[in-house]
Amino acid sequence: MTEPQGRWGSARRIVTGALGAWIAFAAVHLVLAEINLHDTVHLPFGDVVGVYRFWMDYAAANGVLVGIDTSWVYPVGALLPLGFAYLFGSDAYGVVWLVLVTMLDAVAFHALLRRRPAAAWWWVAFLAALGPVAVARLDSVTAPLAILGLLVLSARPVLAGALLGLGAWIKVWPAALLAAAVLTLRRRAAVFTGGALVTVAILGGALLLGAGAHVFTFISAQETRGLQVEAPVTSWWLWEAVLGLGGTRIYYDRDILTWQVLGNGTSAAAAAMTPLLVAAVAALLLLALRGMSRRVDPLALLPPLGLALVLAMIVFNKVGSPQYVAWLAAPVVLGLCLRQRAVHVPAALALGIALLTQVVYPWSYAKVIGADPGGAAVLTVRNLAFVVVLVLSVRILWLLPGRPDLDEDEESLFDEEPHDLMKEA
Repeated sequence: MTEPQGRWGSARRIVTGALGAWIAFAAVHLVLAEINLHDTVHLPFGDVVGVYRFWMDYAAANGVLVGIDTSWVYPVGALLPLGFAYLFGSDAYGVVWLVLVTMLDAVAFHALLRRRPAAAWWWVAFLAALGPVAVARLDSVTAPLAILGLLVLSARPVLAGALLGLGAWIKVWPAALLAAAVLTLRRRAAVFTGGALVTVAILGGALLLGAGAHVFTFISAQETRGLQVEAPVTSWWLWEAVLGLGGTRIYYDRDILTWQVLGNGTSAAAAAMTPLLVAAVAALLLLALRGMSRRVDPLALLPPLGLALVLAMIVFNKVGSPQYVAWLAAPVVLGLCLRQRAVHVPAALALGIALLTQVVYPWSYAKVIGADPGGAAVLTVRNLAFVVVLVLSVRILWLLPGRPDLDEDEESLFDEEPHDLMKEA
């Protein structure tokens, strides 16, 4: 090998190896932090410095804490990251929030690099595609927790259940992954125990602080919401607003602090979404039971089941906030870590969904809420992509081959150490 070739080979190994991956990780987080901290036009950091910080400022000034002393739209565990970001006061809130999210992402990224570098690179690309909202919402905290929870299912199922349970008490969606793990894995009792311990700790702490019935108001708070403009189900009425049909209009709900659509049939559709969501989740769980009855390998079952469940929570939801896209990462990277070829197409589509979401929010959001046809078109394509990936996930679940010869000891490869299970060939 000539010297130039040797230098090129060394440079390529650095760029594509762990050092290059960490450089990419740092670059993406620095760029996203810069946008959030300094974009005063699109305000992608608005929820963090405008809403989360307001709640903490109000608690500091008045002694009234959301979720404890009042009703709240989020589970009470969300006070943990919100409170952490307030450690150095109001002025530093946004910076401390970004440090917290970056630290959590770094832990998850390190775990991914150890198990499958390709999955770590995919996640960096996914964060870059999703844009500033990837680090600027509560989902930015729960996404790395969910990834870590899935990655330690084999070696530390109690810890896995605790991480997924903690995520669920910050933002509900990781409960779907916890339910999938408890349903499909042989070590379900350990996973359930971890989730239960976290639940007892959070509920006990909240009740000791005097939360009372407020601790469950995040459930009822969703019932009064209308159709959010970005939700897949809203697409029909969004185009009515764009075309000026039926008196449909886009308006800002000051109670929920979000843009919604109002028109003929929107109230009925909003009321129907929660039952439809419950029915969709139940159908997916029944599909998983079908696979288990056919002795499908749980290792093959868990990633597509987790992906289908989080997609059902998006597709059959009257809320469609851009940060929901972050939910796709955990089941996708699990499938990539387990070298499941079936996840490659959903993984590629998830990158496209993330990129389209960034185009919608924050860069074209003014066009969307202004009923501009271009913004509506991008949003509609994104929403259709959600449906496509959900259908693909269900198809993967349906076609998973059974293994009649699978005995109790072979039921799950999650009994192996994760670095053995997911190591590079």
